[in-house]
Amino acid sequence: MNVKVEELMTRSVVTAQPHHSVEHVRQMLENNSISAVPVVDGDGHPIGIVSNTDLVADLKPHTPINHVMTEKVYTVPQYDDTSIAARIMRNHGIHRVVVTHEHKVVGMLSAFDLLKLVESHRYVAKNPPTPSKRKGNKRA
Repeated sequence: MNVKVEELMTRSVVTAQPHHSVEHVRQMLENNSISAVPVVDGDGHPIGIVSNTDLVADLKPHTPINHVMTEKVYTVPQYDDTSIAARIMRNHGIHRVVVTHEHKVVGMLSAFDLLKLVESHRYVAKNPPTPSKRKGNKRA
C-alpha cells in the first residue's frame, strides 16, 4: 500500500487563530459541517487543534480559543504514506491528523478518509505470520 496522505486528505482546511472566540469557532464548525479545526499562528504553522468535544463544556462565548484548544497537534507531511498517519491515529487514540507541507497546514486527514482505502480495495490485509513448528527453541 503506497498511497500518499495527499491523495486522501481534505485540502480545503478551515483554520482558526488563537484569538478567535469559542463562539466564532463553534460557528465555523457548524457553517462548514466539520468537526475540528487546526489553530494556526500568523505564518500558518499549527499550534493547536479544537474539536467539537472541546467545545461541549459550558464555556463563555467570548473565551479565546487558545484557552480551550489542545496544544499537542499530531501532524504528518503530505508526502508520507497513509500507513504513517494511521499509526499515529491508532497509537494516540485520535481521529484526525493535521497535514503539513514545510511546517504549514495544507490539509486534514481523518480516520474516515483512511476507510476509503478499504472501501476502494486499495488496502489488502496481509496474512498473519505462520507460527514456528520448531519446539524447544529457547536459549539457555
